[in-house]
This record gives sequence, C-alpha cells and structure tokens, in this order.
Amino acid sequence: MKIRIKGNSIRMRITQTEVSQLCKTGYIEEKTQFPQNTFTYALSSMADAPELTANFEQNKITLVLPSQIIEGWENNKKIGFSNSIFLNDKNKLSLLVEKDFTCLDDRGEDESDNYPNPKLQH
Repeated sequence: MKIRIKGNSIRMRITQTEVSQLCKTGYIEEKTQFPQNTFTYALSSMADAPELTANFEQNKITLVLPSQIIEGWENNKKIGFSNSIFLNDKNKLSLLVEKDFTCLDDRGEDESDNYPNPKLQH
C-alpha cells in the first residue's frame, strides 16, 4: 500500500493482494517507523459507513470505505473510489483509494503485485 499526501488530499494505492485482503477481511494497514514514533495508515471497510471517509487518531490515518462498494472489487475493473469531505472552515479533504497499476516507466520498484497498466494493454 502506498500513501500520498499533499495538502488536503490523501491518495492510497493498493496492490492486487491488498485489494483481495481488504475485500476478504475488511482491513489492511502499513506502518512507517520513525525514531520517536510509528506512523500507521490503514484502509477499513464498515457496513455502516455511508461514504468514503477518513479518521486521524494516535498517529494513524484510516480511510473507511462502505463494505457494499468493495464487494467483488478484486474481480472487477473498477479502479477506485473517491470522496471529498467538507471541513468546518469551508476547506475540503479529498480522498482517493485506487488499485495500484504498474508504471509506464521503470522506477526500480517491485511492481510484481501491481495491476497491469491499461495503457500497456493491446
């Protein structure tokens, strides 16, 4: 799982194995260790979640997806899910969860579990 944060935007990309695990168990997470603390980011599905939303508590970002929207996601062509949450100060938090595709250019990363890039398909 990869996370990208820029301003009020959070994007998580997940591999084939992670999509499958999320669909089966309803939860996946990654941790980044620092000398003083550990940063955790996670995806969770909940039956009562009305839409894609986010929580940040105890150094952990959790994006929560409604269970019904991820049913069968590992077997269909749906790329991902997005939502914008309007904040009290009239700003918004943009959320995106998507399948991780192989890159068009070699970046030296292990992409063996990524989805085939549709732009490379014949």
